[in-house]
Amino acid sequence: MRIDQPWLHAPETQAVCAALTEAGAQALFVGGCVRNALLGVPVSDLDIATDVPPDTVLALAEQAGIRAVPTGIDHGTVTLIKAGIPHEITTFRKDVDTDGRRAVVAFSTDIAEDAARRDFTVNALYARPDGSIVDPLGGMPDLQARRIRFIGTADHRIREDYLRSLRYFRFHAWYGDQAAGFDPDALAAIAANLDGLGKLSRERVGAELLKLLGAPDPAPEVAVMRQTGVLGQILPGADDRALAPLVHLEGEAGLSADPIRRLAAISGGADLQESLRLSKDQARRLERLYEAATGTLGAGELGYRLGAEQGRDALLLRAALLEQPLAPDALSAADHGSAQTCPVAARDLMPDLSGAALGAALKQLESDWIASGFSLDRAALLARLNG
Repeated sequence: MRIDQPWLHAPETQAVCAALTEAGAQALFVGGCVRNALLGVPVSDLDIATDVPPDTVLALAEQAGIRAVPTGIDHGTVTLIKAGIPHEITTFRKDVDTDGRRAVVAFSTDIAEDAARRDFTVNALYARPDGSIVDPLGGMPDLQARRIRFIGTADHRIREDYLRSLRYFRFHAWYGDQAAGFDPDALAAIAANLDGLGKLSRERVGAELLKLLGAPDPAPEVAVMRQTGVLGQILPGADDRALAPLVHLEGEAGLSADPIRRLAAISGGADLQESLRLSKDQARRLERLYEAATGTLGAGELGYRLGAEQGRDALLLRAALLEQPLAPDALSAADHGSAQTCPVAARDLMPDLSGAALGAALKQLESDWIASGFSLDRAALLARLNG
């Protein structure tokens, strides 16, 4: 078994590998790039494992004329950049101690030790520079079956880092076989370690949840998170009933996955900026979207006030929350509304009106214009005011 993709054969990547292997060091692609290549899905990051320490990697890079950045040198990671392409080189590691949030590691020269400290068998696959696969833990059958399984004992893996409970659901949503269901040993261990989730930083929890919600259809995983108690632990008061309808409506509308839109479907309108450490823009969008979806504005006015994209999001979310189909013309009405500009401005009413009277008149005329389906022109609106 081997991988054969353009990124593997790129001269820049092969040069990085050669800088290590020509000096007798190992250079093994590992993790996501190998897993995704074998599954035929896009590869975004190039991670390479080696059996030499990071100071040796730095020296070999200098000899080869490759730019090196000590991005995580204390943890064994050096980024080698060739022709603008970053390659993260990490020395084999073994865990010395863990506390559920972070691990104390030591460098290793043994690939089996490096593989054993990873989370899932599908992430412990390596590939040589020629693409041939190295599978120290026998993870290939799991990948071929799209089976997400913890390395070793699930309970032990989770206690090393409680974020792995959330990562299990994320990886299952992206790469698991939905028809085959979930690993019962994994779910039992996750349910037995709920208290550990409270030890995690809110940033890590928020980032992991958004990655999960960005999967093509995370509804089955979120439902099992609720059943095991995970969802209530990380997002008290969450209700996932609208998530599956929302995913279905997104598909009908031809819209791509949007983690914030989906988070709004399960949040119940809660303020999540602090609890999930959302950015200000994310929190503002989430709040605005939920308010619009649970409000009474029509499709055209939603597009007019929020813009086409957020107007469509609000309509989809509203239909999902109400468990109703989307009106056939709703999205086009929002698009139409987003392109409209009210034909009456303050200058049209001055100097006859000013202050509060001016504001009230503008608001009424805008309301009349929206109610007309944006059809009333300036003359007709002014005639209403003067009449």
